[in-house]
This record gives sequence, C-alpha cells and structure tokens, in this order.
Amino acid sequence: MRKLFFPMAFLAIMSLFFSCKSGKNTAQGIDPLLSHIDSTVKAGDDFFMFANGKWFKANPIPASEQSNGLWQLIQDTINAQVRNVCETSAALKDAPRGSNKQKIGDFFYSGMDSASLNKKGLSDLKGDMDRIDAIQDIKGLVKEAANIHAVAGSPLFRFYVVQDDRISSKYAVYISQGGLSLPDRSFYFDSDPRTVMIREKFPEHLTNMYKLMGYSESAARMASKHTFKLETALAKVSRKREDTRDPLKNYNKIPLVKLKASMPNFDWDLFIQCVGLKNVDTVIVAQPEFLIAENAFLKSIPLDDWKNYLKFQMVRGLARFVDDKTFLESFSFYSTVLRGVKEPKPRWKRVVEQTDHSLGELVGQVYVNEYLPKGTKEKLLEIGKSIMEVYAQRIKNLDWMSDATKEKALKKLSTVIIKVGYPDKWKDMSSLEIDRSSFVRNAMNANKWEFAYNISKYGKPVDRTEWDMQPQTYNAYYNPSNNEIVIPGCNIIIPGYERTMADDALLYSVIGGSTFGHEITHGFDDQGCKYDEYGNLHNWWTKEDSAKFFARTKLIVKQFNGFVAVDSLHINGELTQGENIADLGGIIMGYEAFKKTAQYKNHEMIAGLSPDQRFFLGYALAWMVNTRPEAIANQVKSDEHSPPRFRVLGPLSNLPEFYSTFSVQKGDAMWMPDSLRVKIW
Repeated sequence: MRKLFFPMAFLAIMSLFFSCKSGKNTAQGIDPLLSHIDSTVKAGDDFFMFANGKWFKANPIPASEQSNGLWQLIQDTINAQVRNVCETSAALKDAPRGSNKQKIGDFFYSGMDSASLNKKGLSDLKGDMDRIDAIQDIKGLVKEAANIHAVAGSPLFRFYVVQDDRISSKYAVYISQGGLSLPDRSFYFDSDPRTVMIREKFPEHLTNMYKLMGYSESAARMASKHTFKLETALAKVSRKREDTRDPLKNYNKIPLVKLKASMPNFDWDLFIQCVGLKNVDTVIVAQPEFLIAENAFLKSIPLDDWKNYLKFQMVRGLARFVDDKTFLESFSFYSTVLRGVKEPKPRWKRVVEQTDHSLGELVGQVYVNEYLPKGTKEKLLEIGKSIMEVYAQRIKNLDWMSDATKEKALKKLSTVIIKVGYPDKWKDMSSLEIDRSSFVRNAMNANKWEFAYNISKYGKPVDRTEWDMQPQTYNAYYNPSNNEIVIPGCNIIIPGYERTMADDALLYSVIGGSTFGHEITHGFDDQGCKYDEYGNLHNWWTKEDSAKFFARTKLIVKQFNGFVAVDSLHINGELTQGENIADLGGIIMGYEAFKKTAQYKNHEMIAGLSPDQRFFLGYALAWMVNTRPEAIANQVKSDEHSPPRFRVLGPLSNLPEFYSTFSVQKGDAMWMPDSLRVKIW
C-alpha cells in the first residue's frame, strides 16, 4: 500500500438501495448542502467554511475525538454495526471453536473485561520483559528485536515483504528507516513552539511508562534520558519524510552478504531466522545510510540503553490492550499532547475499533453477510467506469504530452485493476488462536499472525487478488505495484440523505471525484507516474514530456507551500504533492463525468441549487471535517495528506468552472491569476 486516500468515500451508497427516484428533498425536508452553508463567509474567500461552517458551529468536536464531521459521523455508523457483530458474537454460548464468531466474541470479551485487565497490569508481558532483561549481548538484542517486530512494533528499523518495485511479479524483502516513537524525525529537532512543547513532554512520558514497568523513580528518569538520546540519534540519521517518497531514490537492491558487510555488528542471519524467513539472498534497503549509522550505534550506545528502548517499544505498541493506568499514560501523550484529544473514547468503542483492527478480515466476512447491501459492487463499478472513460479522453486531449507518451499513458490506464466492495477470496486465519484469558496476548497473537502472513509471501507467486483493506474500512488506496485501485464497500448512511437517492452531483463529486478519480490519478502523480502498466519502476516518458510534467507539479508544490495550516506552520508542498495532485485530478475527472449525466445536461435545480453549485458543495461536503489545531500540526509534520480544509481550497482554486459558478473575483482570497493555476490532467 503506497498511497492512502483519507476517509471520504461511498457517499449515499446506502441510499441507493432505498428509492428509485432522485431525491429532490431529503427525508427531513431540508437539503443538507443548503443547511450547512455559512452565509457570513464569502464563497470566494473560504469555500470550505462557506460550505460547512454552519454545521461546524452546531457540532463542536467531542472531547474524545481529534476531529468532527462527516467522517466521524460515518465512522460512528460503522462502529455501531461492528459493535453489534462483536456483542452478538460474544454472547454466543455455542460458537464452534475456531469459527469467526468465536474469535471475534472472545477477543471483544477479553477487551471489555476491565476488572481482569486492571488486576493484571503488565503481568501478561512479564515473560517478554524478563527475556529483554536477560539479554547479555547484541545477539540477544537481535532476537528480542525480531520478536517485537512480530508482536508489537518496529524497533530499530522497518522490515517487511512486499512486491519488488522493479519486478512486480516477485516479492522482496524491504528494510527501511524506523524505530522512532514520535511521529517523524522533525519532532526531535524543529523549533516551533508546539514541537518544542511535545519534545519537552516526551521524556516525562517515558519516565512514567518506565515507572509503570516497575522501575524506581531514579531508574525511570535515567532510562527515559537515555532512550530519548538514543531515539534522537536515530532521528538525526533518518531522511526527511519528503525525501522518502521517491521510489527511485529509495530503491537500493543489494545482496544479503553486502548488507551484512555494511552492518557487521548486527547478526542478520539470526534476525532473518527469527522472523521465519528462509533462502534470502537479496534485500532492498531504502535508506542505506541509516542502517550503516545504526550499526555504529549498536557498539557506541550501551547495551542497557538498548534493553530499555526495547521494553518501551514493546509496551508502547501494546498499551491499548493492557490496564487502564498504562493505557491512560499512553493516551495522555499520544492523543492529548500530540493531537489535543481531551478524553478517551468509551471502552466499548475502543474495544470495537481494536477488535476490528486486529481481526478485520474475520469481522469483514460477517459484515458483508449481515450489513453490506447487494448491488454495492455493481454501482461502484458503474461510476468507476465512467471516470475511466473521462480520464482516457482527457489524456488524448492534453496539449503538453506527445503522442508517444500518450499511447503509454492510455495503455497504463486501460490496465488499471478496479477492486470494489469486498474480496472474492478471504485470508485463511484458521491458525490464529484467540480466547478470553488475555486481551494483550490475543492482540499479540493477531499481530504475530499478520506478521507471519506477510513473511510467508516471500518466494511465492504474487497474489494480485489480495486486498489490503476490509469492506468495513472507511478508506481506499492505489497500489502502483499492482496498478490497482481498491474501494472497500462500507455500508454507510450519510446524514441528510437517509432513504433517498443522492443526486448525481453528489455521487460524482464524492464517489466519482474524491474516490475513483483521486485513486486513479495516483497512478499518474509525481511518484505513480514512475511505474508502468505492469507495476514496475520503469520510465515510460519521453525526456521532454517528463520535464513538462514536473514543471507543472512544481506549481502545485509552490501553491501548497503558501498555505498556513495552523499558527505559522505552513503545509509541506513537497511532502503532500502526490495527494494534492490526486485531489486536483480527481475533482476534474468527477466534474467531467458529471457533465455527461442527465442532471447536468438538463440543468436540473435541486433545493434552489444548480448542478454546478451542488457538485462543488458536494466536494466540500466530502471533506467536512473540523480538526483540533494540535492534530493539524501533527498531520502537517508527519502525513502526506494536506488537512481537509486545504483539500478543498487548493483544488478548487485551480478550476475556472468553480470561479464562474460562485463568482470568484480578483481580490477574493481564493482567486489566483490564470498563470498560477495548476493544469496537469
């Protein structure tokens, strides 16, 4: 999974199955698009707030959330459905051992048993902690690092099996920088007030966590000091996040013997054996300089400091599954300090989400049978096909691309695989053991199964039918190695469109533009364009066309660099450019496809709004998310996606159709001269 489209898909899918008539008015009699408009804001100054501001004023962010808006409302609907799956499964007295419902029910039950969790504290992890304490040398460190990779997190580096970027028909072992407990290397060095505050509070959090592990006050403070110093050293030799996006610059395929020679202090043979791999002869190292530096740290940093670091990595990765004291300490830092969330979610909601996260493949099978409306796949494919046809025509009409490159672009487009709804084949999780005795051991078993499943791919043929998301996951993605887009079929009811079919303006702005158009454009964004129709890293552009393309992408980088997200913190246009390109391409494709519908051609008015007005208001509805400042700051530093507000303002500022629809004039905040508007696809 290389590109993730943050939640906003499948608008009014549920409504498609309740009525055969287009809804002129909603069940409440008030059109949501109209009712959300804040008339105190000028559309041309801030269309995001113009379209959504009235809803934001009436619906403040709950204390237990980092944001509120359409995503949260839809996620609440999904959580309620998954909760029902969990509770009914837990209530079964005769669920066959090893069945999906037995595992779901037992996992959920073990998480809801707060009395047992609080009585146990961290005792279920005592064996793991004791093994770390018993480490005598680097070999012992390697063995325990391998164990933590399987059950809790990614200490030292990231290690996984995935398709080879240059040979997509084969799986390869990838190793990349990692091992940090803060969201990004920038948190260890940046000097803005928010980051400084987080950096000052992190050692305090470390101290509290070590005390919960049984350290004395002085020992905890000493362990905290050295763990922070160790992670700062790792951060210093890590590449900036924007520099990790280029697949060419982060592809270094080397023989295993060469990796071992560059890291003589780390026993790679032992690590590979411990994680369950066999016959590894080559690896792909994303950032070689990171591993070389880490090799030196293994000698220069005392072994006791590494042992403390591993303990924290273990407990940090599993804090959601243990006692309340440990969970709340982790929550206070990672949710409150980092994201501004005031209080935890209710236990049932946390355990539902954790069950879905750990057993999503099993929950998905029950979910499809009990909640997903029939016909979901067909409707999504219908809209996707329309977007594909528009995309092909847009490529043919480009005035900056040569015929030779157009031919290859059209070839890639024609071979895009579209997966919608749910997989035709489910993963076999029969070997996963789940019971009611220990929530954290259940989570570790699930993590271990997932890790082993990933490792088991090595040496096997690539399975191009595999899904990396479940049907109840409110998200979508484009995978360049498979040249595929994957759209889970979440059964959702969008508030305001219950029991009536949403009009095409909404279907094509959200499902068409923000989902299909967005994901397809990832195949042609600044990084996706480097993969051919087979999913291989391969330059299929002429030199001249490539230069023209990247000249245009530089404009979108500059444009987003100018946006101030919070305080004085600007969006990182280089980091977010792939998603920004996909947003722009998506809304254009959605609009062009919408123009082919009867609603557009007949200039059908709904709730006093023209088709064009409804389309652009629908696009703003897709990103109707009000986010805490702390969470925005965290996102800007560590996420390839721009905050929702700018996923509206940025793309629409480039569209002349938006300007004419809402009479955007020179002097309005969103107005840009034609020479600065980005035109790619």
